[in-house]
Amino acid sequence: MRRFLGILAALLCLSFAAPAFAVQPDEVLKDPAMEARAREISKELRCLVCQNQSIDDSNAPLARDLRVLVRERLVAGDDDSGVLGYITARYGDYVLLRPPFKASTYVLWIGPVVVLLLGAVGAALFLRGRNRPAAAGDTEAPLTPDERARLDKLLREDT
Repeated sequence: MRRFLGILAALLCLSFAAPAFAVQPDEVLKDPAMEARAREISKELRCLVCQNQSIDDSNAPLARDLRVLVRERLVAGDDDSGVLGYITARYGDYVLLRPPFKASTYVLWIGPVVVLLLGAVGAALFLRGRNRPAAAGDTEAPLTPDERARLDKLLREDT
């Protein structure tokens, strides 16, 4: 069991280190300031394969292509908003980890809140139905004296 926990701990540590290897050495720009800008922009873009990681953290080939594209646009002279605008024009608002609040992204922003509220209402209705006292017709009739005597007799026989 100790060996299993040790292996599990090692794998967990390695999983946290995996995103550090996402940006390959051949992608890094020679200018440190421009590389820092590229990294910041990459942290704002969603990996279209992984969907919950930035392209800066993803090892997917498409994320690599997007990182290279970001660096190409920076070398071409685009500012940060120009790079984001170029990639958003190509891939849509979904590529942004923080999409803008507009008509086409209402579902992304409001959807989770609506689902949470519907779940809370459903849970409240369920719990309210469980705690409701039984209706007059739902209660069981009390035992007759004959039934009570028979029950007492059966209980005495078992002991």
